[in-house]
Amino acid sequence: MGPQSTPDLSTQASSPSLSTVAIVGLGTMGTGIAEVLTRAGREVIGIDTDETAARRAVSALEAATARAVQRERLTERERQDALARFRTFTDLQAAADADLVIEVVPEDYELKRQVFAELDAVVRPDTILATGTNALSVTRLAADSQRPERVLGVHFFNPAPAMKLVEVVSSVLTAPTAVTAVTELAHDLGKDPIAVGDRPGFVADGLLFGYLNQAAAMYESKYATREDIDAAMKLGCGLPMGPLALLDLIGVDTARTVLEAMYAESQDRLHAPAPILGQLAEAGLTGRKAGRGFYTYDAPGSATIVPDAESPAAADELAGGRTVSGVGVAGSGTMASGIAEVFAKAGYKVVLAARSLEKAEKAKARIAKSLGRSVDKGRMTAEARDAALAAVTPAGSLDAFADVELAVEAVAEDLAVKQELFRTLDKVCKPGAVLATTTSSLPVVACARATSRPQDVIGMHFFNPAPAMKLVEVVRTVLTADDVHATVRAVCAKVRKHPVDCGDRAGFIVNALLFPYLNNAIKMVEEHYASLDDIDAAMKLGGGYPMGPFELLDVVGLDVSLAIEKVLHAEFRDPGLAPSPLLEHLVAAGCLGRKTGRGFREYARR
Repeated sequence: MGPQSTPDLSTQASSPSLSTVAIVGLGTMGTGIAEVLTRAGREVIGIDTDETAARRAVSALEAATARAVQRERLTERERQDALARFRTFTDLQAAADADLVIEVVPEDYELKRQVFAELDAVVRPDTILATGTNALSVTRLAADSQRPERVLGVHFFNPAPAMKLVEVVSSVLTAPTAVTAVTELAHDLGKDPIAVGDRPGFVADGLLFGYLNQAAAMYESKYATREDIDAAMKLGCGLPMGPLALLDLIGVDTARTVLEAMYAESQDRLHAPAPILGQLAEAGLTGRKAGRGFYTYDAPGSATIVPDAESPAAADELAGGRTVSGVGVAGSGTMASGIAEVFAKAGYKVVLAARSLEKAEKAKARIAKSLGRSVDKGRMTAEARDAALAAVTPAGSLDAFADVELAVEAVAEDLAVKQELFRTLDKVCKPGAVLATTTSSLPVVACARATSRPQDVIGMHFFNPAPAMKLVEVVRTVLTADDVHATVRAVCAKVRKHPVDCGDRAGFIVNALLFPYLNNAIKMVEEHYASLDDIDAAMKLGGGYPMGPFELLDVVGLDVSLAIEKVLHAEFRDPGLAPSPLLEHLVAAGCLGRKTGRGFREYARR
């Protein structure tokens, strides 16, 4: 085959063009993209070899636009115009007049290569060819095409009409003018495009699927139940869905394909698909679309989860527990005062002990301010505020815990400090009192062994701010007594927190899943793959995260984040968990996040 002239793609770069777009593959994603394009005034050629799929796409578009009219987001005339702009065909020849072709056929390289080969013979020399893949190599598809400079990736997120993110993926072969044209189109569609290079998963899925894989492995190891893993990540991180429910939505088989591609490139064990993903996929239990995956659904395609053999039995949380009327909280910081507030509002008598009475009184004053804000916002009455505040007794010594049935420590995250405190609790607390640590990263059993009654020691990991956050990780050691566990579960119910059970290992549920994800985001920046802003935008817009990873790191504190990363790496010994050098360098430079005015970003000093 002789050398070919380079087609002129410059016309797309300067016009609002790409006015006619062909979509190859009319599944859920293809249909969603078609809706976005038709409603934005583009002529859309829908192509699928399955006539049934084409009919479903037309029906879906009719139903979606009808809902938009009902919600007054479209007029009936606009709806009819949009429907008229969508035509379906079963032959790729229909793409001959398209300015842009987007293929969204199943994630199979040979199938996509074949589609591109046929399109090469059909479309104009200046037509841009885009793949919707999020796992396969855009570069390889381009190299196998007759005109690699016009091939790129355009990765929409599901559901395409609602999700704002579009990743525009260029290979080393892609013409910049093609990237510009597709980026301008994305802006015209009301989307937020980010430009990325070619690697499996790109930005959003590259970070998301590693996290999902770790959650699957955590479930497979029977460390925590599927319900507790999902509840922990929703309540502890503010995510819209738990990881196992999300895997069911995405498709277990799809997730496995993406992870295989990621592992092939990275050789990072964190990307090696958890065996359970393969087992479920081989068994046809691919998630919602099959009616069963990690959860069981009432029908294939349904979002309604129904009970199955793994569903937790409705048990009386109070059964077998110890009676708790008085609670001691040790510490004077934000977490200690927040936990004391939680117990006081629930009707417990609370002793708040610090290293001095002055510190304890300052902590109580912090509680008073917090309760006052709740009254101002109409969340509680002045009478309830006064009753809660009266329930808190400040003390300058742990000796004041002599009569409490539950003692909760919230002091510095230092094992030696906590062990000394537990030795003191062992001496001052009455027999049968439950002793709890709020540690987020240290071994609970090491605190327990500092006492003569390790069976009474348990972890109660509250999240900051304790009055607002609903989650408590309940951490049993191998020595914790059953009635101590039952007591803490019952207390969580009374203070209106959601308890999740987990074993005594680094990170528990939330931090063990959250911090490897944050570490991988830092590595993306280290490798110059994407910018802080693009990564934060990708995870908020594409993953539904309330904060981007770098926003979150700066809020948590880079020193705190590094300490947790080190604990995870030391316990699990996985090279992929080794803290990013960039994180270590920033901490060494004193750039710890918002609290120092500079972390990954700079902040105005107050």
